[in-house]
Amino acid sequence: MPRTKAKSQTEGSTQEKIHAPSHYYEGIGRRKTAIARVRISDAAAEKTFLINQKSPSDYFQENDYTKTALDSLEKTGLLSQFGVSVLVQGGGKEAQAEAIRHGLARALVQYNSDLRTQLKGLGFLTRDPRAKERKKFGLRGARRARQWRKR
Repeated sequence: MPRTKAKSQTEGSTQEKIHAPSHYYEGIGRRKTAIARVRISDAAAEKTFLINQKSPSDYFQENDYTKTALDSLEKTGLLSQFGVSVLVQGGGKEAQAEAIRHGLARALVQYNSDLRTQLKGLGFLTRDPRAKERKKFGLRGARRARQWRKR
């Protein structure tokens, strides 16, 4: 006997839908194990900067990380022109800030390809390949061997 799917209850739900901006530019940035999905929008209504639904100062709590995350917008002089929404996960705070900077630079290049040379010169478009080296068997860490004595 064929099974039929039950009707979903979502049709009658009264949840408000969050309207995304009509047009946005997206860039994905990575650093170590941190991944940041950055969306910039030049819509007139939203000129906010949110990281995981929080302001940068609330999310990072240290000015250095906030400054790192906003670097690509500051250096291009477009800080007050965009509304930015970031979803970031994995890694530590420093890696997350650098992943946001990388993703933001990629999104800016999508917005205006003339910014590519400036951002490339600053090193914001280059993915930093350095990551934690794996532990090898027979060793205590990635490279550290056990202590031995000759005599």
